[in-house]
Amino acid sequence: MATVTMRFIVVHPNLISDRTVSDWRAKVNSRKTSMRPHTTHAKYVLMWTEAKAPSLAEMEAMAHEVFERLPKGFRTLCEGVIIRVDDFPTDEVLDEMEAQSEFDLLGLFQGIGLPHQSHGDVARLPNMVWLYRRPILDYWAEHEETLGHIVRHVLIHEIGHHFGLSDADMEAIEASAG
Repeated sequence: MATVTMRFIVVHPNLISDRTVSDWRAKVNSRKTSMRPHTTHAKYVLMWTEAKAPSLAEMEAMAHEVFERLPKGFRTLCEGVIIRVDDFPTDEVLDEMEAQSEFDLLGLFQGIGLPHQSHGDVARLPNMVWLYRRPILDYWAEHEETLGHIVRHVLIHEIGHHFGLSDADMEAIEASAG
């Protein structure tokens, strides 16, 4: 198996440099949500006044990183599913989903789920999981969850639709998992 190293610019006051995904993951995993003992209040305030929301590319890299951490059997069943990030759903999607606001959808599965596929299907568009950056960031700002946790939750939820699970099925699974 070939190892792929993606490079991108992380926009964080303490991390502004070209880093590999593994460097970024290690730094993010080591961060605490509260102020560190050796961090002065001024540095802490400066960190947040200079911090920027992740770009589309950074959030997509985060989603792919989350996907790579899912169990191998789960990922294998997702072969061919494309993960994309956009700022908002399209007007057509909003109308189809009967959303009242462009912030109502955090993600979307588009395609034919595994239970509905057959070998006799004519050529079709690939299955896609969409994550919507701005609604996810809005949700993050209003809740006590990490951005990584929210991205993971939305990604797994939309992949659940690929497996043919309904929203009610996934809610029941999450409730039983604690």
